[in-house]
Amino acid sequence: MEADISDSELRRVWNQKTIPVVLRRGGKGQRIRARLPYSQHNRLWLQHGQKLQPAWIEPLQCWELPKAWFNDFVTRALEKYRQLYVIQPYREQEKCSPSCMNAQHHECQCSCMGANHGAGNDGSWFEVSEAFATRWGDQHLACRLMTRKRGDPV
Repeated sequence: MEADISDSELRRVWNQKTIPVVLRRGGKGQRIRARLPYSQHNRLWLQHGQKLQPAWIEPLQCWELPKAWFNDFVTRALEKYRQLYVIQPYREQEKCSPSCMNAQHHECQCSCMGANHGAGNDGSWFEVSEAFATRWGDQHLACRLMTRKRGDPV
């Protein structure tokens, strides 16, 4: 399960040097960023026979790779290093109902637990039906440590 992490914890994970880290960024056209334990062969290992070459970003001390390489990178990093931090954006989905948002009284049985009770729809909610509305919260970063035990399939 992914967990929202503080900026200081994110910095600690990103700056440690023993476990590879990959940052999957959410913006259109943004490449993934990766840090690996130092090896003279990191560029060759990252490229893995692909036509494109990984780019070393000196000021950030990390590699940038095409987004399309993400799954292959994760699989190969788990095979080689047995552990990998994955940092990626996520948004929480909120659920409510128009009857709750438009309620006039105090009783509420909605999954929002009364957080939106009687507040109305400010335009940020997508009303699917008279019983269900949804919206996506702000983007956050989540971090998870993936591990592979010997013999586990990747």
